[in-house]
Amino acid sequence: MDEIMSSLNMHFNILAGYNAWANERLYSSVGKIGEDAYRKNCGAFFGSIEATLNHMLVTDRIWRHRLNALPETGYRLDQILFNSDFPGLEMARREEDKKIVGFIIGLSETDLAGIVSYRRASTPELKQQVIWSALAHWFNHQTHHRGQVHAMLTRVSGEAPELDLLIYQRQLNDKY
Repeated sequence: MDEIMSSLNMHFNILAGYNAWANERLYSSVGKIGEDAYRKNCGAFFGSIEATLNHMLVTDRIWRHRLNALPETGYRLDQILFNSDFPGLEMARREEDKKIVGFIIGLSETDLAGIVSYRRASTPELKQQVIWSALAHWFNHQTHHRGQVHAMLTRVSGEAPELDLLIYQRQLNDKY
């Protein structure tokens, strides 16, 4: 069991670094498009690149607060934290990614086996989840919505950055 938890710990450390790397690449490309393209409703779940990037930041803050036993954020899942302020959103994203990486790196194998209790942002019932399982959801959620932004970015600009985990891993020089 210790070997499994140690592997999970390493896995989530890699995913935290990848998450920050992929967000940096994505935001760099989004920063090159005009405001109309940034705010255009492209038919994704949250509509636009702007709304989807805001949703990703909102949910990252919600999950980080839950996992650190901090007070609930009170955010709605569709909340726009940075309306027509891409530079502010980009700065907040970088700061959040640093906090996420620091949190993940600080987790022990015992922490990963712990339980997090929380209320969903959309319903009041109390939920409990093993922390490693919550982390799997957290990073998968990011990847899912980054994929939506990637598709919208391709649609409005004709190009988007490569975000494959494999590219990130190769940049780590096959360290893992």
